[in-house]
Amino acid sequence: MRNFHNILYVSNGLGDDSEGLKQALSLARNNKAALRFLHLYPELPADQEEYQVKYRTFLADEVADILQKTRVSLGVDENMVPVEVEVEGNGETPAAINVIRHVLRNDHDLVIKEAEPRKGGKGFMAMDMSLLRKCPCPVWLARPIVRSRGAIRVAVAVNPESRSDAERDLSLRLLELSRSLADSCSGELDIVSCWDFAFERYLRENTRVYIPEETLRSASLQAQSTHHSGLSDLLQQSGIGGVFQVHRLKGRADDLIPAFVHDKAVDILVMGTVARTGIVGFIMGNTAENIMRQISCALVALKPSGFVSPVKAY
Repeated sequence: MRNFHNILYVSNGLGDDSEGLKQALSLARNNKAALRFLHLYPELPADQEEYQVKYRTFLADEVADILQKTRVSLGVDENMVPVEVEVEGNGETPAAINVIRHVLRNDHDLVIKEAEPRKGGKGFMAMDMSLLRKCPCPVWLARPIVRSRGAIRVAVAVNPESRSDAERDLSLRLLELSRSLADSCSGELDIVSCWDFAFERYLRENTRVYIPEETLRSASLQAQSTHHSGLSDLLQQSGIGGVFQVHRLKGRADDLIPAFVHDKAVDILVMGTVARTGIVGFIMGNTAENIMRQISCALVALKPSGFVSPVKAY
């Protein structure tokens, strides 16, 4: 199943790109997709303009070297996955904005980037968060994966209780993409969905209001049944096959999903950012941000169809 056709791999030259580039080359190979390597670099001061040509040549040679080494490690030659390389000075524009402009101008349908190192290994730094909030196409933030390809564990977080057609469409796309990724890895997919009866938690913590225990239990069971039924309908509508395990968890998603990712040693988490469609620059929902702050695995994030980036192509 092909999901991507025009992939952009981004490097700012501040870390080791080998892991992210491996994932980009593998994905391009599996999807028979075009791949562009965009290397953004800080420009030299104006008084050192005479060194610009040598500087750019050095950077281009460095990109060619890491690309060749990564090709050899994967056994992917140039004929199998041709890569267009672009070395560009970042200037005063934030790097994430430059990346999004490339996406808009060249119609890329996926951005892959090595996640910037962060103390403690969890969450994402400013550039990565900016891409997650504002980039119109899916964003893949790569992190090192120690398992072999055939053992990589993929999980997807979905919410069957959609408030709009766009959110339901997003859940279906998440299932389709994660199924495809899992098929290219271990073949096994973990589907995680959380349900939470917040009214029950509020009443149990509020001693001034008395509701019979049986009433609370009945209402909670009804909420559980509604969620389970909705999830079953969503899975059936998606039409995904293969090997998968469904995990229905009771509680807050921003607590349970990071714990699940950690406990199950998930390598790649696929999830959505609930941005309102058609509203320029509306940031992702709080739940999504809270989850992202706590995970240390690779992340593939999708936005609902119709999302409008606040960034312009020029």
